[in-house]
Amino acid sequence: MTQSDRDAPDAPSATDTLTPPVFDRTFQKQFIDLLLWRRDVRRFRTDPIPKEDIDGLIKEACLAPSVGNCQPWRFVKVNDPDRRKAIRDSFERANQQALNDYHGERARLYASLKLQGMDQAPIQLAVFADEETEAGMGLGRKTMPEMLDYSAVAAVQLLWLAARVKGIGVGWVSILEPETVLKTLDVPSHWRLIAYLCIGYPEEDHVVPELVREGWQDRIDPAALTLER
Repeated sequence: MTQSDRDAPDAPSATDTLTPPVFDRTFQKQFIDLLLWRRDVRRFRTDPIPKEDIDGLIKEACLAPSVGNCQPWRFVKVNDPDRRKAIRDSFERANQQALNDYHGERARLYASLKLQGMDQAPIQLAVFADEETEAGMGLGRKTMPEMLDYSAVAAVQLLWLAARVKGIGVGWVSILEPETVLKTLDVPSHWRLIAYLCIGYPEEDHVVPELVREGWQDRIDPAALTLER
């Protein structure tokens, strides 16, 4: 059973006086579990997801931080079968091009990987960044305009975590032709594709990423990724 949007608390207003919550050790442990069990799902059940749950996830994603509070994220629910097929075809072309970059055993392993769940996931959601938004009035992105795209990425991550809390899986399909997706979904040309998400109930849950399980790439020790100056 998932928690619908009707059960989720609304975001506080700017005039609300609130007492900050205290997150105890039990919650802290549960939060780590949430991070560990948030997996990129490629194998979905076909059971439908209630509309209010999807709308709730989008609402929670919109709580993400954004540069200058510009909130550049734009969501497109992809329901039309013909549009879905066009994007599925785009994946096939991009996937073949990617496969051509590998050779030998690495190519064989790549070809064996399941890299999308578009054939089973009941929900497909495209996430864009509106690169001409007037919201935020340019604050914080004069020297780093890419912060606008990063803001949309933060919204995707929030949606991903919120979905896992509700027992819903998310898979991020990045092997696509962005211009084809923009044209297929008939969105403004100044929107940049950030993510194409497959959403549904997972067939099975795993704490270890699939690419680790399949021998593609192990986790890297955080100490090896951290510098001190």
